[in-house]
Amino acid sequence: MANSDCIFCKIIKGEIPSTRVYEDDICIAFNDLHPQAPRHILIIPREHFDSLDRVDEGRKEMLGHLLVTGARIARDLGFSERGYRVVINTNEDGGQTVFHLHVHLLAGRQFIFPPG
Repeated sequence: MANSDCIFCKIIKGEIPSTRVYEDDICIAFNDLHPQAPRHILIIPREHFDSLDRVDEGRKEMLGHLLVTGARIARDLGFSERGYRVVINTNEDGGQTVFHLHVHLLAGRQFIFPPG
């Protein structure tokens, strides 16, 4: 169920513009407005979940779909061969700033590990 105050729910409904790179009946993906890498794409489920911590066992297929979609986008946009990073920040200490589950797909530079 959509959250009327959620910026990502508003993007899904088209109330806020975004540069979409992919969409299907489960999720949409768009360029991040504040990229942390040369390619920074957000993949969000159409259904609102505050965070990964709020997703129940019955949503494993949706979670898998988000990850497989990230790999598909990386291949389609030509950066899978060089590599990319997939991140899900969860809750405040995990670095989550928008409380709608989302996957960060980052590419276009080399990443270090462990992350900051």
